Formats: sequence, structure tokens, C-alpha cells
Amino acid sequence: MKADIRHIEDVKLLVNTFYDRIRENELLGKMFDNIIQDRWPEHLEKMYRFWQTVLFDEHTYFGSPFPPHMHMPIEKQHFDTWIAIFSKTVDELFEGEKAERAKWQGARMAEMFQHKIAYYKQQSGKPLA
Repeated sequence: MKADIRHIEDVKLLVNTFYDRIRENELLGKMFDNIIQDRWPEHLEKMYRFWQTVLFDEHTYFGSPFPPHMHMPIEKQHFDTWIAIFSKTVDELFEGEKAERAKWQGARMAEMFQHKIAYYKQQSGKPLA
């Protein structure tokens, strides 16, 4: 039996493993590298804080996760691939309540981003109020 996500070191393992897989992925790897470029340590640190806030209610992430994504050329297939990699990574490393919450939250966030991006494109760039 695997352990659940219990502390920040577990979050770091999840985030690091996940983004290693993203960077190796044929569909997503180059896109992420082109956008993040040499700022991977900064991005990973931000993701640690985001998931720490989401999973443990320890408010270490302050900001809005959507705006950096709204201009990206991403479609449903990108989100589907992201979710598949994320869920597989969680399942391979952890099991339990927090692990299930991470997968649920990731899927929810991807769905919300898809809807917001579609709205943004339909409104010719007019942001959500």
C-alpha cells in the first residue's frame, strides 16, 4: 500500500515527477519548455506552493493560476494529455484522500481553464470580469 500525500516533500515529489514527464511528452514538452525556458526552478517552486495550498490549506500560494495560460495555444487534447499524465503520476506515487483530491482538483482546474480559454477566444480577447 502506498502512502497518501502528507507533507511538502510529497508535494515536491509529485510536482517534480509530473513535470519531468511533461517535459518528455511529445505533445506538451516543447510547449512548456518554450514558455518556461530557463525559469523551471521558479515554476516548480510556484507549483509546490500551489499544491501545498490546495491540498493542505496552508496558504503559501498567492496569485491567480489562469492568466498565464489564457494566451497559450492549447486545446482539449493538451488538457486531456495533462490530466492523463497528472493522474497517472499521482496513482503511481500515492493513494489516499489527498491523492484523490489532487486528481479531482487537477481535473476540475483543467475543465475550468478550457471553458475560460474558449470564452476568451469567443470574445476576441476580452477577459472575464
